[in-house]
Amino acid sequence: MFRIRPPLRAFQIPVRTRQPTSRPSQTQFQPLRSHAQRRYYEQQSFGRGPRYQRFMPAGRLYGLLVRWYGRPTFYRDVGIISAGAGGIYIYNLEEVPVSGRRRFNIISPGMEEMMGKATVDQVREEYQGKILPDYDPRVRSVKKVLQRLLPFAEGEGLKELEWEVAVIDSPEQNAFVAPGGKVFVFTGILPLCEDENGIAAVLGHEIAHVVAHHTAERMSQAPLILLGCIALSMFDVSFYSGKMLLDLFLSMPASRKHEAEADFIGLMMMAQGCYRPEAAMDFWARMEKAGKGAPPEILSTHPSNHNREEKIREWLPKAQEKAEESDCSMTGKFANDFTSALGGFGRW
Repeated sequence: MFRIRPPLRAFQIPVRTRQPTSRPSQTQFQPLRSHAQRRYYEQQSFGRGPRYQRFMPAGRLYGLLVRWYGRPTFYRDVGIISAGAGGIYIYNLEEVPVSGRRRFNIISPGMEEMMGKATVDQVREEYQGKILPDYDPRVRSVKKVLQRLLPFAEGEGLKELEWEVAVIDSPEQNAFVAPGGKVFVFTGILPLCEDENGIAAVLGHEIAHVVAHHTAERMSQAPLILLGCIALSMFDVSFYSGKMLLDLFLSMPASRKHEAEADFIGLMMMAQGCYRPEAAMDFWARMEKAGKGAPPEILSTHPSNHNREEKIREWLPKAQEKAEESDCSMTGKFANDFTSALGGFGRW
């Protein structure tokens, strides 16, 4: 019933084996695949592995992803991870005060304040001996402006903070407010402010960063930046290059967005504090003249001073509405009447 087929010798090669001298040599056949020649690049080894492995991206990480992709549960795993990540993202969405922008944030205000304390200690140590005393007129001017802005900052969630003002005698044109209510103003920026309205423009902008919790938002984005760097490294891009690209297309636009948002929130605060909103536009115009030679906006973490000035010009009607809703309209009316009265006396 069954025939025994002879081996297909046409697909085999003869191999001669040495036999004892008493017998003549004979030919044996072995399968062709057992003697398949290896390619040259498979035989040559450089370092720890074959030469062609040098062109595999990301090495071990790439191999892990390939093995994971080959598992039968790959699509189920991706679905579970995606659903979990989406749930975490939606759960941690919140609205920024005043601007109303929706954003992702996983850092609590307490943690943000704790992480900002290191910056405060570092600045105080670096400028030790240069912090002006409270009786200095420049310190008194900054504190006076801060007291008028604080009620509106506290109304947006900054309650129970221990506010402190430190004016540093240094030519740097800078000012910032650390999480927790620690205000730092360098004397180099005060001539550009010119008066209390200009100081209000600077402090309003810096306080707005704390109101919007921009530091916490940037820290919440750090894991995303790290994942982006890992993804770029899989395509044989160095970590430095990946970080540079992510700064160019993610971090820098986000920082410019935060700066513009702080400009808007600060403008609303200074208008409610009965300061002239136009003073903010004038301040950035002076900053533009003082900061000639600045890098292009796309290469900077801050918007250009000219663009800031134009955006503030667009927001002025909204700021005027805020001023009219507060007690500033009545205060302005009394000031105008008082000025008119003084002018009348001057005619006598």
